[in-house]
Amino acid sequence: MKGTLAIARACLCVAALLISGAASAELSIKEIRKQTEASMLVTGWVIIEADGAVGRLDIDQREKLPAAVAELIDKASGGWKFEPVVIDGHPRRGKARMSLRVVANRLEDGNYRVTLTGGHFGDEADPEKLRQRADSVRSIQMTPPRFPENAVRMGARGSVYLVIKVERDGSVGEVLAEQVNLGTVGNERQMRQMRKWLSEAALTAARRWRFQPPTEGDTANAPFWQVRVPVDFLFWGEKLPGYGEWRAYIPGPRQSAPWMGQDDACAPDALVAGEVYEIGKGRRLLTPLSG
Repeated sequence: MKGTLAIARACLCVAALLISGAASAELSIKEIRKQTEASMLVTGWVIIEADGAVGRLDIDQREKLPAAVAELIDKASGGWKFEPVVIDGHPRRGKARMSLRVVANRLEDGNYRVTLTGGHFGDEADPEKLRQRADSVRSIQMTPPRFPENAVRMGARGSVYLVIKVERDGSVGEVLAEQVNLGTVGNERQMRQMRKWLSEAALTAARRWRFQPPTEGDTANAPFWQVRVPVDFLFWGEKLPGYGEWRAYIPGPRQSAPWMGQDDACAPDALVAGEVYEIGKGRRLLTPLSG
């Protein structure tokens, strides 16, 4: 989709590092800037009919979204088909909490191409109610990571998307930084270093976290559980753009956890920071996200 989206310049001005010395064979800041995306997370609800089709789509705070974004989601959802919700052996109408990663890329003609790059369709309960349920993994103690001093000096900011193996006693057995997206531009070497610092800080903190395993439901007797937790690294006093506003960052490469089986097709950066997402639960989209 092309459109003259009102993307505030302030949201697109990604912090850049000063590079001294001779030109490097690695990607330059100018080249890396071309990889920078303006993106936002859009949340809402999807009503799924017994046959897997979308019965209704409710976007949170639709009035705050750029018109082109709302239109894109409305159009795409018309082609969505989900794995039917089966209760007592029969397909039933169901509800899923939705979060979508929307990305805008600037074209040479000055317009923007807007696309859906990732989505998550979770449980029918909202996050607050989900934290109170005995059939899901819940957090007990999740002390935030410390901002690495080297990263602060370099001006690094970004988001680390963790995937965690939760043991039967609620401890963290394994943890992996599945993806690290940055909001600071440097050359290729500097950005590798920034991702390393942020991911190591998140991993160190996560190894001390504690969870409450489910005591009810189909997975209560599982040997272990897997969850995703997004972590944002911001400077003191810094605020993220509000809902419906664009945020500029550079997506990092994604790696898979060796203990995970079949890929669950979830895009880590379609998840909202500060929540715990149990892998293997939620609604499975059978058709392309773009519709």
